[in-house]
Amino acid sequence: MRVLHVAAEVYPLVKTGGLADVAAALPPALAAQGADVRLLLPGLPAILEALESPRQVIDIGPCFGALRVRLLQALMPGTQLPVYVIDAPHLYRRGGGPYQGPDGREWPDNLQRFALLGWVAAHLASGDADPDWLPEVVHAHDWHAAMACAYLADLRPGGAASVFTVHNLAFQGLFPQPDWPLLGLGSRFMSPAGLEFHGQLSFMKAGLVYADRVTTVSPTYAAEIAGPEFGCGLDGVIRGRGGDVSGILNGIDGAVWNPAADPAIAAPYSADRLAGKSACRHALQEALGLVRDDTALLVTVVSRLSAQKGLDLVLAALPALVQAGVQFAVQGTGEPALEAAFRAAALAHPGRVAVHIGYDEARAHQLLAGADVIAVPSRFEPCGLTQLYGLRYGTLPLVRRVGGLADTVTDGLTGFSFDAATPAAFEACVRRALRRRAEPAAWRDMVQRGMGQDLSWVGPARDYLALYAAALAARAARVAPR
Repeated sequence: MRVLHVAAEVYPLVKTGGLADVAAALPPALAAQGADVRLLLPGLPAILEALESPRQVIDIGPCFGALRVRLLQALMPGTQLPVYVIDAPHLYRRGGGPYQGPDGREWPDNLQRFALLGWVAAHLASGDADPDWLPEVVHAHDWHAAMACAYLADLRPGGAASVFTVHNLAFQGLFPQPDWPLLGLGSRFMSPAGLEFHGQLSFMKAGLVYADRVTTVSPTYAAEIAGPEFGCGLDGVIRGRGGDVSGILNGIDGAVWNPAADPAIAAPYSADRLAGKSACRHALQEALGLVRDDTALLVTVVSRLSAQKGLDLVLAALPALVQAGVQFAVQGTGEPALEAAFRAAALAHPGRVAVHIGYDEARAHQLLAGADVIAVPSRFEPCGLTQLYGLRYGTLPLVRRVGGLADTVTDGLTGFSFDAATPAAFEACVRRALRRRAEPAAWRDMVQRGMGQDLSWVGPARDYLALYAAALAARAARVAPR
């Protein structure tokens, strides 16, 4: 089966969150099970700089406001995975992040930048861009790639099937309705049954409406977004798709996240040889200026600092928990008020709270290896990868029972869970973990149980291949002559 994955970021070249990890790990996992997989990415500076000997597939010419657009092909660095890259200097070659400028504001031409990504995907699927390779399935990831589904629907009724994965419904790619002509789509797409969403254009809705199959990154989240609490105004659209919407849990890349062979951490360890984890703990405490307290429950947070991630709950409960014998090690960046509050917490509790504002991949590995618990108290969480990394590293996840967190952490067996999004509920859960850590045998059992799980992409890749087959069958049934 030939599958084209379309994404705006990929680890380790461009990463703002878990989407990049999925884009890097799922395609090779599918290839390992026999699929012919390629990846389509925008030509962001870090991506273009990493390509070795790219060749031009086609010179597309002026398009979506760019004076020149070319489609390049190369291999992903360090892999045999073919990757297409859209070289459109006017749209992609700039400083800042993939979605925002250095000032933190959304790029004003994001509509053109990500419409082009979807447009090229559709033309690859139609054979217009690369006649030597024609995908049977186009798998678009999140709103940045969602227009691929609309452009595929506009090109012709037959052709490739489309699958759209919602990684986070809260980020929807909304644009002013007057920008509609820039998309070059027929008028039937600009309606409440199409891309129109409360007087705006919604790229997310393009994926939800026009994909042959819609997935989310956990079964629980798939059910949650069909209701008003988590549906972000699109729950009616999702309910309307009925059985076309499903959830498949993410896996993790065991080669990248492996405490037995991780060059970033102080000492290697495994489920049956845990001594190295103590060495990692002591190295982390020393590096962060935390008191070397072997009785402390060392809790880490590696997260975007936002209200969605429940970090305000951590801040509210932190003083009482520090008094109770808990240490905190935090890494993240996000809302300025939360960044300032965590900095203040570190100043108020020297030796007990350490905070790094920013993201450093090696430090993230060290935090996971050295901590006892990784806290993920999200108000909603489509899947979450940090709790999976925690399980892999014997760092017990402490999570709110929502979305993928509910699907991957079993309270009292592989981690700790709470329900109410309140500081009191979070604090009570951390205190339960503190008491359990005082029982070394019970704690070790939980750690080994979590580390012993198969968290790889093997199972999810198998599920996606079955989903692709279902999407192809659905597409064939729709276009069959009556």
